[in-house]
Amino acid sequence: MPTSYDVLIIGSGQAGNPLAVALAEAGRKVVLVEENHLGGSCINYGCSPTKALLASAERAHQLRTAADYGIAATEPQVDFRAVIARKDAIIKKSRAGVRSNLTQEHEGITVLHGHAAFTGPRAVRVALAGGETEELRVPLVFINTGTRAAVPELAGLQDVPYLTTTELLDLQELPEHLLILGGGYIGLEFGQMFRRFGSRVTIIESNKNLLEHEDADVCQAMQELLEAEGIEFVLGAEAHHVSRNAEGVLTLSARTKAGERRLRGTHLLVATGRVPNSDKLGLDTIGVKTDEKGYIQVNSRLETAAKGVYALGDVHGGPQFTHISYDDYRVVRDGIVHRKWRSAKQRPLPYTVFTDPQLGRIGLSEDQAREQGIDYRVATMPVRTIGRARETGRTLGFWKVLVDGQDRVLGAAILGPEGGEIMMMFQLVMMGKLKYPQLRNMVIAHPTWAEGLNNVFTKLQKPNG
Repeated sequence: MPTSYDVLIIGSGQAGNPLAVALAEAGRKVVLVEENHLGGSCINYGCSPTKALLASAERAHQLRTAADYGIAATEPQVDFRAVIARKDAIIKKSRAGVRSNLTQEHEGITVLHGHAAFTGPRAVRVALAGGETEELRVPLVFINTGTRAAVPELAGLQDVPYLTTTELLDLQELPEHLLILGGGYIGLEFGQMFRRFGSRVTIIESNKNLLEHEDADVCQAMQELLEAEGIEFVLGAEAHHVSRNAEGVLTLSARTKAGERRLRGTHLLVATGRVPNSDKLGLDTIGVKTDEKGYIQVNSRLETAAKGVYALGDVHGGPQFTHISYDDYRVVRDGIVHRKWRSAKQRPLPYTVFTDPQLGRIGLSEDQAREQGIDYRVATMPVRTIGRARETGRTLGFWKVLVDGQDRVLGAAILGPEGGEIMMMFQLVMMGKLKYPQLRNMVIAHPTWAEGLNNVFTKLQKPNG
């Protein structure tokens, strides 16, 4: 006989875990099924491990550049195994915290390790990790299965030992020359990280610019600051073949406007996007619809086409960020527990690219404002003009802010030190519907990065053209 629960959550990610707790505290009997490690992508192969490694890479960079601050510089001796071990210790502690929160601190939650798939309406079969199966009967299901690395159709790829970000995080030896296929935020973060550890790095991108959703001036500035650290870029490149010789050297062949390029390296990271983990859930048995890429289609309440079945986080497409997944949890929690629904389709999208310096983004880019026919003015300011930048020697990058005809902020791109934190200031301004003169005239403590809020709007002008 099937085991009955009130709620099933498939996937232990940033939406599923807090939802399990909230619904259990509301008196529901909850079962959570996880096929891999508890904690989802953020804890296991996303935010936490990459930021831990970036912190180590930043320390190495500080040693190299210490002479700029009057301190004897030294070439860091990177113990890469120790770097990975530090990352692993952080992840292990995070996983333990998730398990404790779900299984020890909250009653009413059962955790099963295995693969869940629908066998019919309200019916789910779980293939447990030990080889047994368990049949579940449940009226309310939340799919939170996330995504996995997309593998492009590239001749020869299946015949070489390529890496996705998951495998790269577990390397025990530092690559001599890392080829990165993909110039999005993942490729840039890993590229700078491994360059600072001491690897030679080449990033290959099919578009003419990095970061396809950003304005050209932002992409150009990002490229220049990474090139200054020794990263090589090959843009507008159509990769068509990869091979490996007897000595273990990889050769990636790409077509460019300048002709054929053959790029050689010791390791290849494929960072060309993600695909949803929706293909083995038995969605067709209950009528859940997906788009052409496999992302589950949902409405503004995150409901699928099947009654009582919701999709949360990256598996339903759209911006793939931990904070968006967490907000998915809040949308359904408030709707189901408190009967206060709001739309998951209309919300701000802040995000940060954790290069050094960071890129913090909120609201409209200039390209988006132009495409939407919005009347706007734009202000740009080099980071080096901020007093704090000169004092700390962190002078790379610039701020870019758009305002509308009512003097309210439309969006901001902050490429500079603490770019993500400063971007959040602009998000608060946008939520509060403050006008830019209020920021320009605000008394701000000196010397802080925030003082740029006083100064950036002095450069406000109509866009060229």
